[in-house]
Amino acid sequence: MVSDTLLDNHVLLASVLAWALAQVSKTVGEIIKERRLVLSRLVSSGGMPSSHSALVTGLATAVGRVMGISSPAFAIAAVLAGIVMYDAAGVRRAVSIQARILNQMIDEAFQGHPFAEKRLRELIGHTPIQVFVGGLLGICVGLLATSY
Repeated sequence: MVSDTLLDNHVLLASVLAWALAQVSKTVGEIIKERRLVLSRLVSSGGMPSSHSALVTGLATAVGRVMGISSPAFAIAAVLAGIVMYDAAGVRRAVSIQARILNQMIDEAFQGHPFAEKRLRELIGHTPIQVFVGGLLGICVGLLATSY
């Protein structure tokens, strides 16, 4: 009898594990840097390493190992990984920079006056090195999770 549970899906496990390891490493990095535990880092975006990149490269690597790199599923996963990683270092990075500048402009314009609106989130995108490290993490986890 073949066991067919969610835990038997090595591709899904590789993806989720790569994401989780990236998020935990960001949280540990925050503890080291800021000397305090910020639990919201476990689910927030931005920072080192890119958990988005880890997730999609873990997915693509695991799909490639399980179904073969010539499979249509690997092609889809690889294209998805490319789009997500480009977006993380490109568009989302630009949004982070714009948010930082807008927050600074608002601070200067309303200096000494109350401003009721909340600040824009500045940590959204990634630097290319954060995307690269997240990608490497995902590849490693994808390889390890499918080496059975």
